[in-house]
Amino acid sequence: MTYNAGNYDVIVIGAGHAGVEAGVAAARMGAKTLMLTLNLDMVAFMPCNPSIGGPAKGIVVREIDALGGVMGKVIDKTYIQMRMLNTGKGPAVQALRAQADKALYSIEMKKLIENEKNLTIRQGMVEKLIVEDGVCKGVMTETNAAYYAKAVVVTTGTYMRGKVLMGDLEYESGPNNQRPSVKLSENLQELGLELVRFKTGTPPRVNSHTIDYSKTEIQPGDDKPQGFSYETTEFITDQIPCWLTYTNEFTHEVINNNLGLSAMYSGAKRGTGPRYCPSIEDKIVRFNDKPRHQIFLEPEGRDTEEVYVQGLSTSLPESVQHEMVHSIPGLENAEIMRAGYAIEYDSIVPTQLWPTLETKTISGLFTAGQINGTSGYEEAAGQGIMAGINAAQKVFGKEQVILDRSQGYIGVLIDDLVTKGTNEPYRLLTSRAEYRLLLRHDNADLRLTEIGRQIGLITDERYENFQVKQQAVEEEKKRLKKLTIKPSEAVNKIMEEAGATPLKEAIKAYDLLKRPELEYYDIERMIDKNTEISNEVKDQVGIQVKYEGYIKKANEQVERMLKMEDKKVPDDIDYDAISGLATEARQKLKKIRPLSLGQASRISGVNPADISILLVYIEQGHIAKIAN
Repeated sequence: MTYNAGNYDVIVIGAGHAGVEAGVAAARMGAKTLMLTLNLDMVAFMPCNPSIGGPAKGIVVREIDALGGVMGKVIDKTYIQMRMLNTGKGPAVQALRAQADKALYSIEMKKLIENEKNLTIRQGMVEKLIVEDGVCKGVMTETNAAYYAKAVVVTTGTYMRGKVLMGDLEYESGPNNQRPSVKLSENLQELGLELVRFKTGTPPRVNSHTIDYSKTEIQPGDDKPQGFSYETTEFITDQIPCWLTYTNEFTHEVINNNLGLSAMYSGAKRGTGPRYCPSIEDKIVRFNDKPRHQIFLEPEGRDTEEVYVQGLSTSLPESVQHEMVHSIPGLENAEIMRAGYAIEYDSIVPTQLWPTLETKTISGLFTAGQINGTSGYEEAAGQGIMAGINAAQKVFGKEQVILDRSQGYIGVLIDDLVTKGTNEPYRLLTSRAEYRLLLRHDNADLRLTEIGRQIGLITDERYENFQVKQQAVEEEKKRLKKLTIKPSEAVNKIMEEAGATPLKEAIKAYDLLKRPELEYYDIERMIDKNTEISNEVKDQVGIQVKYEGYIKKANEQVERMLKMEDKKVPDDIDYDAISGLATEARQKLKKIRPLSLGQASRISGVNPADISILLVYIEQGHIAKIAN
């Protein structure tokens, strides 16, 4: 018999990386929030690679932190290794990557949400949504508990109708042999939402004691203390290395000889896998000219001997996995503790969502994470915080928050999903961002802290520190513009050490810093004075000055783009009444229902001529309204 189990402002289904960000954001914004999860021991669990960050993804974690989220803070407390990637390249592609202690990460995140004011966490299987007259009013669990709310956020990850595949073995399961969610998937279809079938996979885990590390290359963490969160002040120094090895012709021979046994190639797999994170079988087939592929051996934590074999994701039978692993240098005698597997699951077609991540057909229903067709913990968390923010804003009758493509990778991610959709698990890449010079690791706080402050996720103390940093950056730039550096033996020695042409005449420090060979710290040595500002401010000044011209051009492009975003498309527009639109454009516009001309211009199948016609139609309609 159904019973009323409680009333809330926001209900979050799932406590993975999207769920915890959604729940914490909504709760901290003042919404009475309930988080329902299948297993309280799996909060923010990492069923795949035990790491956070990397190119583009690491910047998303910084953006989450700048908005007031929690992923960065928790990984900073629980990593076993931290590295800044792409340090030999420009700041636009540099990003942090942390190797996580995955058990400790989950424990710390559970501790955080258990102690969060306004947030209740409960174990339970949600089987259906309570929807009345197109409005989501709550959820129903398998125990017939009815929970009511003004907004619901679904963050079910890869659990919906999950099916594990390993050779010819297949069984219904969520990740890590957890229960799958079956009835909720069916309920979403009954409510009219279109679902697709996607796939992801994991590699074997091996026992560290059985690895011969002498045949591998050590991959240590960075010596320089650094973290994802702008509030982190204490850093972990006793880091654990990862190790690099490679596949070889024998590995490839084992795989080729057994391709027909792989769920990927036997026909058992029906879901679409991620192009940018392929299985080892897929790598061997697609890149058959390559004699070897990188394999990273990544410890899963301080208190376990399990090592994640990054790069060896597979759905081959367990017997073949043993043969494959033993062909790799350093792993000849490795004992597999957990076999790799592929998992299929249901996702919703993300073009059914508004840019707020609310569904177009059911008011008050939001979705975030892998259910929206993405891959990766970071992409999930980025969607989670935005869905939680917008669910709370909706509950309180406040304006929804939408990040545009120039404000953050989170904006790029969500816009890509809701405007273009995806026919495979979506992975965020730096190449997806038009303005990546503006969307850097170092300036996420400058881009997004103000937004976090306005919605109530940034504390007074943090905001004051942010303002102090902003002021320090501007003051130091002004100082460098006034400061003259004259040629001298000491100055030219520093110039030569940096590989720069010696000075022949005096120059302002600001202009000298623009030279590509020089860094802020070189200028600091020339003036023979250590300034009383933080390294974070120094780095920010160096980047802003050195890339000033490029940043200015990027901002001009953004201004042009925003003019298109400012031209809103009326909610009640009748695309069938617009003569001259191409048939494909008309169909796509009716399906996506873009909010602006900018969004309309990014829809596949809508060409510039269609945008021109749409613009004229909207402006004529506007003129007609004024005339009336």
